[in-house]
Amino acid sequence: MTVTHFNLTQPDWAAEELEKMPAVMPTVEERMAAVIRFSRLNFERGTGGPFAAGVFERDTGKRVVISANRVVAHNCSSAHAEVMTLSLAQQILGTYDLGGPGMPAYQFVVNWRPCAMCFGATLWSGIRELVISGSGPELEAITGFDEGPVHPDWENELAKRGISLINNVLRDEAIAVYRDFAASQALVYNARQG
Repeated sequence: MTVTHFNLTQPDWAAEELEKMPAVMPTVEERMAAVIRFSRLNFERGTGGPFAAGVFERDTGKRVVISANRVVAHNCSSAHAEVMTLSLAQQILGTYDLGGPGMPAYQFVVNWRPCAMCFGATLWSGIRELVISGSGPELEAITGFDEGPVHPDWENELAKRGISLINNVLRDEAIAVYRDFAASQALVYNARQG
């Protein structure tokens, strides 16, 4: 059988959750809280890993989309929350370049520093600002996920491409989700188990 296409979808619960959320979230804390909620719901409902991300208009707080990790559900190692979210935002907005002419500045909100793959996707997406809940070794230490070799000067690599960074937004709340995930004994899907 020849496969000529594939589909990646949000979890069944995502549309209802998005409907409950305000369309505009004025602060980065509100945006991160919504993303962290998605990360928790995703693993608690058994629909993916404890990761989520959102795209928002930076200056207005208007939500474009929030999505979650879907690797196991779709048998697709690239279906990380960041890739899902950026791809959905690009489809919603009808552009591959979220920093294109005449567009508002888009902000990417993620519940930890993106892994090696997602860092590249962030750089190439066109977003103008990255907001993360943390960037240290805690995620890997707590969960056992392998985040890959992120560039040692990753912050400067963002800046060189005109992407500003806000770090440590609701850090403790994000870490609480990772601790709960680890305690749940849910699948850690590293391709070679670390």
